[in-house]
Amino acid sequence: MGLWSIVGLGLGYMTPTVVFDTFGNVAAETNNVVPAAYLVALVVMGFTAISYGKMVGVIPSAGSAYTYVRESMHPSLGFLVGWTSLIDYLLLPMVNVLILRSYMEALFPDVPGWVWVVVITGAVTTIVYLTMRGTSNVNMILLLFSIVVMAVFVVLVIVQLLQGAGSGTVVSVAPFAHADVSFQAVLAGATIVCFSFIGFDAVTMYAEEAKTPRTMPRAILLTVLAGGLIFIVAAYFTQLRFPSVDAFPQEAIEDSTLPEIGSQVGGLVLQSVLTAAGFAATLASLFASHASVARMLLVMGRNGVLPRRLFGYISPRTHTPAFTVVLVGVISLLAIAFTLDQIVDYINYGALIAFSFVNLSVIAWFAIRKGRRRTVRDILSYIVLPVIGVGLTGLLWVNLDDHALVVGLIWTGIGLVYLLILTRGFRRPVVSFDEKQPVTGFTKIVEPGPRSQI
Repeated sequence: MGLWSIVGLGLGYMTPTVVFDTFGNVAAETNNVVPAAYLVALVVMGFTAISYGKMVGVIPSAGSAYTYVRESMHPSLGFLVGWTSLIDYLLLPMVNVLILRSYMEALFPDVPGWVWVVVITGAVTTIVYLTMRGTSNVNMILLLFSIVVMAVFVVLVIVQLLQGAGSGTVVSVAPFAHADVSFQAVLAGATIVCFSFIGFDAVTMYAEEAKTPRTMPRAILLTVLAGGLIFIVAAYFTQLRFPSVDAFPQEAIEDSTLPEIGSQVGGLVLQSVLTAAGFAATLASLFASHASVARMLLVMGRNGVLPRRLFGYISPRTHTPAFTVVLVGVISLLAIAFTLDQIVDYINYGALIAFSFVNLSVIAWFAIRKGRRRTVRDILSYIVLPVIGVGLTGLLWVNLDDHALVVGLIWTGIGLVYLLILTRGFRRPVVSFDEKQPVTGFTKIVEPGPRSQI
């Protein structure tokens, strides 16, 4: 795949229209400065994206944080990071199925919700199973449709603002700061919208499908910047149009404000079109998230930390990780029994673990293992920037939901017990990386010169 195909998968994973779904919730949390929450999250993600780019530049393998920590620090720690981040990757497809189910239930209230879960999950699993290129193409079509609709929405809002609706202006600092907002509230909102950025890191799963290793660092940074820009612009104009969260009923704030926003801005027509765009964007995210976690499980399988015969299997006919693709589909079927509120808070726990350790991996690989700490440039690139990334990620850790933290720690504890069994109490090493079982031919770690680094 080329640069823009991978960026498209990352943006599709991020689900641009989620800014409307969560707008009411974030506005209530931040006291109506939703764009500020996205801006803070973008800064945090920006530093972390630089670290991802550095690591994928030298280790162009699928596996993301799991692979980087394993290679730069220790195989056992890599396993724990990979296991913990699974709570993020495994639940994201289910979240997307839940959102799609809610859209379909609203349109067809007489059809049981489980029917939509089965139909949607079955269709997406089949496409991902059959072809990676098909996944990319379908994702790009759905993504472009949703972005076009969001652009039309922004134009309509600008026209209404110029006519006196909402704040009555298209230029204001109020969406970012006003007298009644605190930085703590903005941080709390940034922790919520961190969920929206999950996807830029997932594109590292396609490192072995990329045309060249140099494609990946650029793809990661472009995904973060483009996604952040879309979120901030959409949130800015929506905040101007709805300067107070009181514009929405409480049930919309708790569930999704997207239909309400569409209705108040453009009536039934825009509500229908915006809902269709939300459906398309969420479906694109489902494709991307399903394919990504299937590949992460594949890497853990071919490394031997999960049963190799099943998790490391590549279909000779489709050249896709058949077992893991189907397994993710089966897990997504649990959307029949769960609600969105029950699982969405747990996703950020796994993501923040991955983000923190990828920043630390840069220090471990470049500054410690490779000795790149003797010049000012090296110190800035391989120590200062990742330390800032860790520190900023720590700000989001402080505001993580307590219940999500408890459940996340339990999940990590289960992984630790499994690791103890796998290594027989750390008396034998975790199985090392086996490059004789590549997905598309990756065979070695790259040692680029300084110019190829981000």
